[in-house]
Order: sequence, then C-alpha cells, then structure tokens
Amino acid sequence: MEATPQIEKRILRAPFTDDVIRSLTAGDLVYLSGTIYTARDAAHKRLCEMLDRGEPMPFDFTGQVVYYAGPCPAKPGKPIGSVGPTTGGRMDAYSPTLIAEGLKVMIGKGSRSKEVVDALKQYTGVYFAAIGGAAALMAKCVKSAEVIAFDDLGTEAIRRLEVEELPVIVVLDCQGNNAYERGRSEFQA
Repeated sequence: MEATPQIEKRILRAPFTDDVIRSLTAGDLVYLSGTIYTARDAAHKRLCEMLDRGEPMPFDFTGQVVYYAGPCPAKPGKPIGSVGPTTGGRMDAYSPTLIAEGLKVMIGKGSRSKEVVDALKQYTGVYFAAIGGAAALMAKCVKSAEVIAFDDLGTEAIRRLEVEELPVIVVLDCQGNNAYERGRSEFQA
C-alpha cells in the first residue's frame, strides 16, 4: 500500500504583502494566524461614510484582513461565541472603496460582484471563504476579541480578533480566478 504524501500546512499572518497574495491560487486551503478584524454591512457603511468625511479609520487597512462575521456573545471564560461567515455580497457596495484604501483580504461566504473582483485584481487582494455551518469550530480558533469601533452596533461592531490557524479557502485570487467556478473536485489541500 502506498503512503499518502504529507501536505504542508500553510499558515499566513497579517498584514499581507502583495508577494504573499500573489502566491495564492483559487482553491488553496490556508490557515490564518494573528490579528484580523470583523465587520459586516452596517460597519462597512459607516467606514465608507467616515472616509467620505475625511475622518480617521478605527484601524489601518494596509495589508489587513476583514472577516465578515457578527459573533455570538461569549460564554463565560471564552473570548467569543460562535463566529461564522456572513455572505460577502452584502459588502459589495463598500468593498471596492476599502480595498482601494489598502484592505487586502476579506473572509466571508458566497460570490462577489464584478466590481469587487476588479478591485482585487487592481489592488492585489484576495477573498477567502470560511467554513459555513462551522461557526462553533471557527470560534475555537479565536484566542482574544475586543470591540474597537461602533459598539452601538452590537454583534456588528468592529472587533479585533487574535486567531490561531483559522481555516479558509481562497475563492478569488488576485488574478480574478474563482474557485466556485472551478468546481469542488479541483480544490487543493
């Protein structure tokens, strides 16, 4: 019986450089460790309004990761509750603006608009899919969570998360290749 070849686990850390993003291909499975931020549509709308008014952002977008998630409240002794991905298309009206400001990586689920794909290609960005339906599993990757902006939005407030080996799949790479269009059988581990 032949031995199964060992596949090296690829762990990435923010902030992302263009070189790291260029090394990613649609369908790649990677793990994120380090600091990422949560934000959903209400927070995205506010961020874009702040940019229009010339106000400072609650964090520097340069090379950063935004996870489209509105986590559940934490149980005692835990940093966060279930934290599953939200549909990325809900942020499509705002994402190109934030990508132009330096945002490099987004995590969600579902397809994205042509405008988002074009922005990822123009500014060397990437869109990851988190594992839908596994919000409790994703929460186990979160080591700390802190609200940093828009506390009045509750679960949609912007949070800074420290994560360890959060599993994600490259859906859209910086060349515009789309794993959803390639089919599941072509995904690489």
